[in-house]
Amino acid sequence: MLATSGRSLLLEGEFRPKIEASIPKYDLQGQSVAFGFLRCIIMTFGTFGSKTKVILYLRGEELIFVLSVKNRAAMIIGLGKSGIAAAKLALARGASVLALDQNETLKPLEQTIFNVKDGRLKTILGCFDHELFDEADLIVVSHGVALENYCLASLLQSGKRVISELDFAAEVLPQCTKVLAVTGTNGKSTVATFAGQMLNHSNIRTFVGGNLGIPLSEAAFECLLSPQEPYQAAVVEVSSYQLEIPNKFFSPSVSVILNLTPDHLERHKSMTNYSMIKCRVLSHMSGRKIAILPMGNPYITDAIASHGNEYMFAWIGAYPGIKVDMEQKVANFNVPGIGLLSQLPLNAMKAVGTHNYYNAAIAALSVIGLDVGIDTAAISLTIDRLKAPPHRMQIVHEDGNGVTWVDDSKATNVEATYAGLTGLKEKKAVVLLGGLSKMLDAQGSNGFEHLIEPLKNHRGVVTVSDSFLLQHSHFTEAVKIIFSVNHHSCLASYIFIVIKFGSSGALIQDTLSSHGLAIPCLQAKDLKGAVSLAKNMAKPGDVILLSPGCASFDEFINFEHRGNFFQELDLSMV
Repeated sequence: MLATSGRSLLLEGEFRPKIEASIPKYDLQGQSVAFGFLRCIIMTFGTFGSKTKVILYLRGEELIFVLSVKNRAAMIIGLGKSGIAAAKLALARGASVLALDQNETLKPLEQTIFNVKDGRLKTILGCFDHELFDEADLIVVSHGVALENYCLASLLQSGKRVISELDFAAEVLPQCTKVLAVTGTNGKSTVATFAGQMLNHSNIRTFVGGNLGIPLSEAAFECLLSPQEPYQAAVVEVSSYQLEIPNKFFSPSVSVILNLTPDHLERHKSMTNYSMIKCRVLSHMSGRKIAILPMGNPYITDAIASHGNEYMFAWIGAYPGIKVDMEQKVANFNVPGIGLLSQLPLNAMKAVGTHNYYNAAIAALSVIGLDVGIDTAAISLTIDRLKAPPHRMQIVHEDGNGVTWVDDSKATNVEATYAGLTGLKEKKAVVLLGGLSKMLDAQGSNGFEHLIEPLKNHRGVVTVSDSFLLQHSHFTEAVKIIFSVNHHSCLASYIFIVIKFGSSGALIQDTLSSHGLAIPCLQAKDLKGAVSLAKNMAKPGDVILLSPGCASFDEFINFEHRGNFFQELDLSMV
């Protein structure tokens, strides 16, 4: 008999179902495509309102329960990058697709890259009839859509098949593709990028994406198109939004939670909820089941308490796990469970910021944990080739005055900005802060008081309001005062000039000032004005650092838009 257990069917007793085929088959727009590296059982049931094909994947003694979507009605909600990729994948799997988005300015998918002439694709923008949910066999949700929208929370509770784009893609990823999942409040894009570079530089065919850049549905689609050339590894950056709907098929061999600090609380409501959602990345792990976690985070400790000895734990900053000697620039690995006891020199790193030593070390441990034939010696050959992703402490260029411009637009919260500041210990910096700040607690704190520490031991503060900057000639004298204070300072520490911009600029300035900020502090109306001030203030050898500590939605579409605008302003001044 078959016993169901959540997402899987387990073999019991003498039940040995006849294998219809030694390979699973998918329909790709009417053509049969074979996956020669998987085994499956294909069965047909009539208990889902109509006959439905079910594929049972064999993972050891576990059968993974997958409903075929061929000739079924799939609804895709949210038509950003991940939604579009999910729609393409659903069509490739033989489903008819109804694509929904509340943004009426988007183009219908039928008018873009899709060339579907058999009527299997329809797009509805703006308002729609909620009775359409009744007609859908499957609802795939893009991570940009909150569960409060489209009545998704109610649909989940009703038993309707609602699945995230991440899980929809994972449902058809080949078993031979080993998955590394990286999440956390900060640093996940960089760690995922470094891990992907280590693997690809070591000739392991690797997909890198998820929340970062390319949706996982694109990788699944590629696997359908080219089943004989599967990815050997998939490094998937995972956001909390992608985990709001509990996953059933996303099964990493290695899962990393880098850190957990207040963020996205406007959506997740509390740190308890936020941590619980983040730790879903540990659900349904496969293979070695290695969980790489930060030591001493109370929220994570509480969230994983119910899992017991389900995983092999490796700790960031403790053993078993990884420690980094920042003076010697060496990562020390000690994970007896996988027989790992070695050192990795990091002194060849070219990426900006001392925090990237830890990012590289965590990426290395994750790659070793995947068990794809890469050891510490192989990874050491890739260290000097690691490049941080765009807008993460990215050096834009050094101008003719000897000033280095650094784009850290991805720093959308205070902790990320803190990491960027502490990574510039050998440089003086003009720091650009601002945008749309995030509430960190019930008292409405924006958290910028935590930046006092990396800015301590400096003195000379001038706060200037928007109207003062725009309407008064005294601004020039204000700048002279700043440089007079800095030039004659007997302090040997590094000098930061902080410029605020954006809708939260005044609030940030008030927070820093009320907590004892002792460095020059000006305010600009917008990012363009902030860059202009920074260029006038910076001295040869300084850094102009965009590390906003805020979301970008006040002035820009996203952090990429903000970073690109900063770079354009920089280069336009050359």
